[in-house]
Amino acid sequence: MFSPSQADVRRFFCSVYAKAQQGHALEAIEIIASQWIDEHPEYHADLADADSALEKSYDVEGGKSNPFLHLSMHLSISEQCSIDQPHGIRQAVELLSRRRQSLHDAHHEAMECLGRMMWESQRSGRPPDGAAYIDCVQRRATRD
Repeated sequence: MFSPSQADVRRFFCSVYAKAQQGHALEAIEIIASQWIDEHPEYHADLADADSALEKSYDVEGGKSNPFLHLSMHLSISEQCSIDQPHGIRQAVELLSRRRQSLHDAHHEAMECLGRMMWESQRSGRPPDGAAYIDCVQRRATRD
């Protein structure tokens, strides 16, 4: 199983940003990451300075979101949808996307569900509950 370190994740996104800015060819996963980076210009300064990104702390008290966590969640949801794992996530995110008329907004709502699932898993010591995750996304898709 692939378990990148915090530094690996930060280097990856900074590298993708740099390659895209320079017009270099991107691998498939980098293309997806680059598309989400483009959706978040507020993170571009963080991504432009890899050395600073490796040293920076993004704690809740600072009041600034962690661009690497946020982009990683976009990438995770994209990957989950591409392989429909957990089963049903693709349909749930598509439904939410149609309802919100925005894939980006749908991802942000799905992130809340994904984050809750991971928090509950870590808190309880049990495996992540994919069914609860999908139910959460589906509930969001059916409410206004």
